[in-house]
Amino acid sequence: MGASVEQTSSVLIPDWPAPKGVSALVTTRIGGSSKAPYLSFNLGDHVGDSEDAVASNRKQLLQLMNAGAQCQWLQQVHGTEVVKALPGQGVLEADAAYTDQSQLACLVMTADCLPVLFCDRSATQVAAAHAGWRGLADGVLEATVAKLDCPVDQLMCWLGPAIGPDAFEVGAEVRQQFCDQYAEAEQAFKMAEQPGKWLADLYLLATQRLQRLGITSIYGGNFCTYQDSERFFSYRRDGVTGRMASLIWLTDDARS
Repeated sequence: MGASVEQTSSVLIPDWPAPKGVSALVTTRIGGSSKAPYLSFNLGDHVGDSEDAVASNRKQLLQLMNAGAQCQWLQQVHGTEVVKALPGQGVLEADAAYTDQSQLACLVMTADCLPVLFCDRSATQVAAAHAGWRGLADGVLEATVAKLDCPVDQLMCWLGPAIGPDAFEVGAEVRQQFCDQYAEAEQAFKMAEQPGKWLADLYLLATQRLQRLGITSIYGGNFCTYQDSERFFSYRRDGVTGRMASLIWLTDDARS
């Protein structure tokens, strides 16, 4: 997997060879209007934060994007539903979105789960998927790729900030669910100090599944939301906390 990101004020810019006409960013917890425990750039409107603060933060997000760009917001349910982002259709219940529309961002929110951004090498379509362990095991990445109308060897993806492999403790049943699906998933688990518990590597689990689909251009995957409390929200660490957004969109350059 490729390297990291460039950090600019309150956002991270993925460091990957996306084609001209594709823009992407990930917000951090830095630079917003929310008060503790949502301090401060919280974009989630379902976590108990002030409505005014969230609205201000979402307005700020739009200002960080290209002029005129909008976002497709989702109500995420840890499922595998994938929707097409279209202008003006409001919030949709799903855990992934894709689009071929310019200036319309596919966006997922996370605070430990894995955000995965997709684009094709011709800059004709983009997608974003919310992949916690349940979504990964149930096939949200496979469902997202199935919606994209291009050969898999033309796809590239970037793995955004998620809980890291030294912090994500799960039960034996979670490990078993993955290992029952394919044997190489065993490589993504190591025994934790607590008996009966395992440390899971979401990045490796996602990479294995993407590679099984035939995708080889995979970047990112070197963060830990749990351990990096200055930059990232973490539900596992804090319980009550905000949400970051990972988003990707086609710019007008993609049409030129």
